[in-house]
Amino acid sequence: MRILYADSVDDHAVVRLSAGGHSVEVHADLSADTLPAAISGFEVLVVRSTKVTAEAITSSEGLGLIVRAGAGTDNIDCAAASARGIYVCNVPGRNAVAVAELAMGLILALDRRIPDNTADLRDGRWDKKTYTAADGIFGKQIGIVGLGDIGLAVAERAKAFGMTVVAQRKANRSDPALTAIRSIGIRLVDTQEELLASSDVVSIHVPKSDDTIAMVDDAFLGAMSDGAYLINTSRGDVVDEQALLRALDAGRIRAGLDVWNNEPGSGQDAFDSPLARHPGVVGTHHIGASTDQAQRSIAEGTVETIESYFNGDPINCVNIRREPSGESCLTIRHLDRVGVLAQVFAVLRSHGLNVQQMQNQVFVGGQAAVASIHVGTAPSEAAVAALSAIDEVLYVTTLPAVG
Repeated sequence: MRILYADSVDDHAVVRLSAGGHSVEVHADLSADTLPAAISGFEVLVVRSTKVTAEAITSSEGLGLIVRAGAGTDNIDCAAASARGIYVCNVPGRNAVAVAELAMGLILALDRRIPDNTADLRDGRWDKKTYTAADGIFGKQIGIVGLGDIGLAVAERAKAFGMTVVAQRKANRSDPALTAIRSIGIRLVDTQEELLASSDVVSIHVPKSDDTIAMVDDAFLGAMSDGAYLINTSRGDVVDEQALLRALDAGRIRAGLDVWNNEPGSGQDAFDSPLARHPGVVGTHHIGASTDQAQRSIAEGTVETIESYFNGDPINCVNIRREPSGESCLTIRHLDRVGVLAQVFAVLRSHGLNVQQMQNQVFVGGQAAVASIHVGTAPSEAAVAALSAIDEVLYVTTLPAVG
């Protein structure tokens, strides 16, 4: 396969993919504007921060996989990719430790005013009297909004600092997540309002979505306790920056921020942000995942994702429908022979049955297989009879699809 990296990549990833027989090109200087002209002929595209527009997606007929070398995919037009049958995959969890370490660093920097200490020393000022006025974080409560891999990693580290950790109770958490919550000792509260009002630190770890854009608004900030810290290492868009400026100007809270609205599109550029200049803010340059350890791990995860796609079983896809679809599920036990499924599809087509999802599994020994096919409408008795009449078909059952 021809693979294009539109951002910088760990050299080990290129070596590993090349050793597997793939052709790899790295063009780290590509942008949203220049990518469409460069992508033609590539089957796989890997990006970190480069924006992948609908124009770029339609510029390569052979493109089948887009990998975001990180957790989020908000820089990729997933709808355009889905419309062309292109997998969009990410590499979740690989940068959790790095982001969690930075989140704890921002908390400590706020509490001990580390940036201001450093700035005064560099300017030749000694002001121990001012900077001894710090309370410490031992025994304080941190409320974590978003208990994914990063939120859990922050919780583990906050516990090690002697903090109490709380999060909001959710009905749909997985068993592994609940096990981690119990293991770490996270206390669950019923409402976000309770979490905000009782926490000395509120740390945000949610993906960008319609539900989370500007979720940190006047009401959210107003519910936080006086003197609390807001930490955001997720996405800049989840914070209403004007609302945060109002809260900062009122002196109610302080903030540690790694992400911003309207960040520059390149690694070095001018950045004019009233929020970044505010004395109540400790800021960093969206570097949460930018440790060597994290980047090596992400590079390895990206290679694993590409290899899984090459082997016909892509992992961590964000634009594949997971829940069963269609009205009925046909289960067809058949001999593993050339052309059997072609005959099955011919019958389905002749009876107007559209395939929504399917899976075909071959049994040990290679003699028989079973196809599970979800179709848009319930098959007629005539359709089932026609399928059963295929010589290599052993048995056909049909059941309502479970959605």
